[in-house]
Formats: sequence, C-alpha cells, structure tokens
Amino acid sequence: MTTLLNGPLLSDKPVSSNATDTQPVLEQAGTGLVGPDKTSPWLIFLVFLRLGLTSFGGPVAHIGYFRDEFVARRKWFSDQAYAQLVALCQFLPGPSSSQVGMGIGLARAGYPGCLAAWLGFTLPSAVVMIFIGLGHSLLSEGLAYGLLSGIKLVVVAVVAHALWGMARSLCPDNARATLAALVAAFMLGLGGGLGVWGQLLAVIAAGLAGWGFKLGLAAPSHATAHSDLDVRRAGSNLACAGDDGGPLDPRSAQSTRHAGFFWLSLFTLLLFGLPFLNSWMEGEFLVGLADAYFRAGAMVFGGGHVVLPVLQSQVVEPGWVSNETFLLGYGAAQAMPGPLFTFAGFLGAATSVPSVLVDAFASPWTMVLLGLFTLFFIFLPSFLLLAAALPFWQTLQQQPSLQSAFYGVNAAVVGLLFAAFYDPVLVTAVTWSLDLAIAVLFFVALVYWRWPVWLIVVAGGLVGVFYL
Repeated sequence: MTTLLNGPLLSDKPVSSNATDTQPVLEQAGTGLVGPDKTSPWLIFLVFLRLGLTSFGGPVAHIGYFRDEFVARRKWFSDQAYAQLVALCQFLPGPSSSQVGMGIGLARAGYPGCLAAWLGFTLPSAVVMIFIGLGHSLLSEGLAYGLLSGIKLVVVAVVAHALWGMARSLCPDNARATLAALVAAFMLGLGGGLGVWGQLLAVIAAGLAGWGFKLGLAAPSHATAHSDLDVRRAGSNLACAGDDGGPLDPRSAQSTRHAGFFWLSLFTLLLFGLPFLNSWMEGEFLVGLADAYFRAGAMVFGGGHVVLPVLQSQVVEPGWVSNETFLLGYGAAQAMPGPLFTFAGFLGAATSVPSVLVDAFASPWTMVLLGLFTLFFIFLPSFLLLAAALPFWQTLQQQPSLQSAFYGVNAAVVGLLFAAFYDPVLVTAVTWSLDLAIAVLFFVALVYWRWPVWLIVVAGGLVGVFYL
C-alpha cells in the first residue's frame, strides 16, 4: 500500500524516543542538525505540498492540520515541543501557520528543510493567485459594481473580527490597551503625515514605554490567541520540550547564537534600510515594492486577514493596484488552501507599473516574476525573525524587561492596524447606514454563527449584487 504521498518517499516512520522527544527543538533548528533521524528536505517538501493543497480554513485550522500530521501521525514532535513552537510563532509578527511550518522544517532538516516546508505549503495557492493576478483585468470586466461593494463590507467585518481577536490577545490589560489607543491616535493624526517613519517611530516608542513601565508583568493574560493558546502561558511553558521535561534552551555551539544575531541584524537592516533607500532613490519602483511588502510582513500578528488593512494602504494609495482589483484578489484568496499571504502574489502580478517601465514589464512572465518578488518580501520577515529568535527564545522568556518591551511593541502594532483599518478600509467601504448594518451582520455571522470566511465572501457578493 504505497502511493506517492504515503509510501517510501513520505515514510511514516516515527522518530526514536531519544531523538525528537528528548532533543531540544531549538537546538535542532538553530544548528541545522537533527540527530540520527534527520529528515530529507525533499520529504519535507512533499509533506507540506500535500498540506498546501488541502489545508483550508486559515491559521487556526492550519495549526491543527500540522499537529495531526507531525505530532499524532508521524510523531516527529511531542505535544509539548509542538506547543512551544506554536507559542513562539504567536509571539512573532508574520503569518503564524507559515512560521510554524518553517520551524518544523528547521527542526527536521535545518535551513534547507525550512525552505522546503515554506515552498511546499505556499506553492499551490501562490501559483493560482499569481495567474489570477495576470488575468484580473478580464475577470474584473465581468464583475458588477454591486459584487465588489458587497465584498468591501465583507472585508470590514473580517478585518474587524481579526483585529478584535488580536487586541484581546495582545492588549489584555488597561496599560497595553491605552498604549494601543495612543498609537492609533498618533497615526490617525500627526503620524499619518510621517508615513513609514511614523510607523517605525511609534513601534520604537512603544517598546521603550513597555520596557520603562514593565508592561504585562503585573497581571496575567486571560485572552486567547489565534491558536487558542494563551501566548504568555504557553511561552512560559517552553522550559519543557520533550516528554522527559528536558529544557528547550539549546545546548548548541556559540555559532548558533551568532547565526541568530546575523538574522536579527539583517531584519533590522531591511526594516530601517529599505525606507531610507526608497526615499534616497526617490521612490524607485522595485525598492518601493520591497519596502511596502517587507513592512507588511513585519508588522502583522496572527494571520492573513490582519494584513489586509496594511496591504491596502501600502498598495492602493500609491496606485499600484486599484481598490477594485484589491477586493477581487481578496475574494479569490478565500477559495485557496494554504496561507492567505499568497494574496501578495496576486497583487504583485496585478501591479500597474510606472509608464516609464511599461516596456520592461510587458511580458506576462515578467509579471509572474513580480508576483514572486512580492511573495518573497512579504514572507522574508517571518523567516528572519524565526531564525533569529529560536536560539534565544528560552533566554528571552526569562528576561522580564525584554518581555515588557515586546509587550509594548505588540500593543503598538495593534494600534497601527486599527488606524489602518479605519483609513482606508472603513472609510472607503462604509458610505451610508445600510453599509454599516450589513457589515455588522457579517461580523455577527463570523463571531456568533461561526460561518467560515469563504461563505461570508459568497454572501457578501450576493448581497452586493441584489441589494447594493
């Protein structure tokens, strides 16, 4: 009984009890060494390719699929080790489920395994979204105004739901909620005129405020994250990696920490260097794209829906993508398995290039490369932060001052996203009282009726066609 996806190529052989369960996950990921049961990157790619073809439902569902595959079925990780990895990825910005996949690849086969996991999980939906982006003009011609109007209201409900869940998780006390509100007010006022530098200033100031006021240390968090894990509680439990209670803190060589410093330095350089380079080069097209998508990937916690207001402000305002095209791509992304961040591939392939570059980007294959370009930069922060944090995760968890700074940064990100949600998402979608009523109804369907997002999108399109 062997098939391509369940035969010798994807062996169900569990790791030995003295391999994964007792070997610290971070040690494996940090060094690229996985002991006697090392897994080939090709096998990892095929496993994640299957998951990328079948994993519908968003980050929460993805994390459940991963647990079924790698903990229950293949026994590559213990429940505790897997929970630790999930907790770390919830703590970091970026698409949480994709980061968990990267971490699994890192733990099993080092950096090649990380790349294989990301490619396998991302490739199916990315290919489809890029080619939809190439033909978006043909699709949009056949869409009624009402259909797009309905999807606009769906976006309002979905993003509001995602932001509310993230706010409960990252701002569970009055201090962090106040900090988030101050950042939102700053960005809607003075900070909006500063552009990207206003965002970076707000994040730095919030981190310093968190460090100075020791945010998050006085009262425990009772909110749940997107994975239904309490991030702080799960993070504090990282001291137990395996069934034997062995520490997660790596016993690796000093070079492992040097690698962590390298990835963190590269992340910092790109986060601050790309905006500077973009300003210095007076908005050079590719540099501007790299800057916009890298910051979008670096400023978002939890999942794909939360990135929508950031992406919309980054790509619609400069005129790279029209609001109608943006909504068309969002609707298409709901029907895709795998990470919603592949929406960036659609946006890259559908980008309107400057007139002086039209000839250079005339080929459809060039636009495919542009879609791959935007995909690379929106996922790049996830890898850099994961690779940087893994060797130091246990140490960071034991430093209250650093924890407080991170709590401040997390609160700032919530404020940034609420500001982006108000403008442009809310102000462009809700123009009269009926719009608001429909958006509230969709929000209730998500929160209380537990409708999946794809069904909300379908309902929004029908409401738009028949009533708007």
